[in-house]
Amino acid sequence: MALKIYGVARSRAFRTLWMAKELGLDYEHVKVDFATGATRTPAHLALNPNGQVPVIDDNGFVLWESMAINLYLAKKYGVGTLYPTRLEDEARAWQWSFWGMTEVERPVLTALFNRTILPEDKRDAAAADDAEKQLAQPLRVLDGAFGRDANLLGDNFTVADLNVASILAWRGRPRSTCRPSRKLPIGSKTAPSARRHVPPGSCSGSRAGYAAIFGRSRKKDAFSRPSAQARAKIIM
Repeated sequence: MALKIYGVARSRAFRTLWMAKELGLDYEHVKVDFATGATRTPAHLALNPNGQVPVIDDNGFVLWESMAINLYLAKKYGVGTLYPTRLEDEARAWQWSFWGMTEVERPVLTALFNRTILPEDKRDAAAADDAEKQLAQPLRVLDGAFGRDANLLGDNFTVADLNVASILAWRGRPRSTCRPSRKLPIGSKTAPSARRHVPPGSCSGSRAGYAAIFGRSRKKDAFSRPSAQARAKIIM
């Protein structure tokens, strides 16, 4: 087996495992768990001196940083499907991937940790509230993109959609609600892959983009909010 993916599904390795499934790749999943200290072992540090996951070994080529990995895999194995053929669309795929990391991931994780992951006596409700307020503007930007096209690069689901969705997947159900966009995209072939439910209502900074990016299942099966365990089962 040429491709190895190091990491566990409850980490950023989730998006690389999803990409591999989306591309239909044969791969070995090496479950290096950051929670057990496995990312700090000499063997893992030899692959990634930062002591993080994911890492891939693609027939001897070692790469770390999840967004770089996904863009690499999509371009190598998915040109014309998950990876665009036009230079301009390639640049837009990078744009949305980097946008997700710089504009969305930090407030999403701040809210997640302070709502659910940290022990209750360590949670900061004010920090979580502030993080959710920070998300209002980037989510309006996302809604604007879906107001023009079915997906971020046009009609087809691509690496751009997958990368942004993999960040928003950590967000769970929004505390405030809004009406989803009228235009919902066609979703991925794997997970998550169906219409995301957003209750009707109103909100400051529309959450419709959050609903839209998960799209519709090609099998039109029902799909509700996934737990970390459910996501792991789907993509492993």
